[in-house]
Amino acid sequence: MRIQDVRATTVTVPLEAPLRHANGCHWGRFVRTIVEVETDNGLIGLGEMGGGGESAEAVFRSMKSYLVGHDPARLEEMRFKIANPTASLYNNRTQVAAALEFACLDILGQAWGVPVSEILGGRVRDSVRFATYSFFRYPDSRSGQGEVRTIDQVIRYIADTKERFGFTTHKIKGGVFPPDYELEVYRAVAAAFPQDSLRFDPNAVWSTGQAIRFGQAIEGLRNDYLEDPVFGLDGMRRTRQMVRVPLATNTVVVDFEQLATNALAPAVDVILLDTTFWGGIRPCIKAAGICETFRLDVAVHSSGELGIQLATMLHLGAVLPYLSFAADAHYHHLKDDIVEGGLLPYRGGAIRVPEGPGLGVRLNRDKLAEYHELYLRLGNYPYDQDPGRPGWVPLVPNDRWADPEDDHPVKIPW
Repeated sequence: MRIQDVRATTVTVPLEAPLRHANGCHWGRFVRTIVEVETDNGLIGLGEMGGGGESAEAVFRSMKSYLVGHDPARLEEMRFKIANPTASLYNNRTQVAAALEFACLDILGQAWGVPVSEILGGRVRDSVRFATYSFFRYPDSRSGQGEVRTIDQVIRYIADTKERFGFTTHKIKGGVFPPDYELEVYRAVAAAFPQDSLRFDPNAVWSTGQAIRFGQAIEGLRNDYLEDPVFGLDGMRRTRQMVRVPLATNTVVVDFEQLATNALAPAVDVILLDTTFWGGIRPCIKAAGICETFRLDVAVHSSGELGIQLATMLHLGAVLPYLSFAADAHYHHLKDDIVEGGLLPYRGGAIRVPEGPGLGVRLNRDKLAEYHELYLRLGNYPYDQDPGRPGWVPLVPNDRWADPEDDHPVKIPW
């Protein structure tokens, strides 16, 4: 069995509403690149990567010269072929390697008639728990619905998602409004859902002083962790010395060198493993083994997935005995998906690990064509810009906060 073709298609899939974050906004949709790897015996494996467009599609087309004729089971050789760590100083291909690894594992599972989780050591759980991922949101430009800005709106949104999906852990994405206002929000959520656990993520835009002040103010709550309150291992280490809440990261421990540094001089308690950012499912499993050795907790991170990457997150979560917390997912913000059967369902706050061969999801080609056409019509959007604040640029640490009283209408191109 040999690879004979690699194809990439960029899509944009609508969200319920635009998602605001510390550095900008998701403008009412996600842009993702779907990768197909085809073998000479007719199997097609699926991969997915964030962002896209002509540049991403061209990258995957260029991979054909590396991969045609390659055995998809030789994953380590493929990793060095396209993402050699020294060569990658000049052409960072970590996320490209991840998407191709997903597709090759999908091929192997199909060829061998087993789910990817069985290739990776066998599942220890059949479903993976998820947290509410609550963003501050602009209202949808077309319907005017879906705004999340005030404390009451945050609580209503979490109550609604808890009822719809069964979540018992609630994550709030902050870094948008002044820290004191977001502290009010967090305390109000804790009071509204006293039996549920909480986590907060300001996307590393606070100063160390702000991080310490916020962290100390929430010490009595049912916190899973405080995620990336400040940027950099040294800032996280200083915060950790002053705050009795576990610190988590997906920004400053994202490779094995940083993981070693953190093990030797701890700055972070919880490593959030992302199947894209770490270069695939297998590197995440390797990192989780190191974390288990050093008693660092792990959880599964979300980078804005459609159903293909969600499947990789599920197979990862299925095989990690040392999975300490509910996973994150943007998935419930989506209105649709490009996999057969539509959006994978939540049951009791969890999603079952696919049981079919490979990743266990297949492309809905009509949806792929529909959302590729939508992408061609709308193009990319600037993830690091806020459509409600033209010309705004966040600092790190930031002092240019949005006003929680500002409810002016925001028109987002659609």
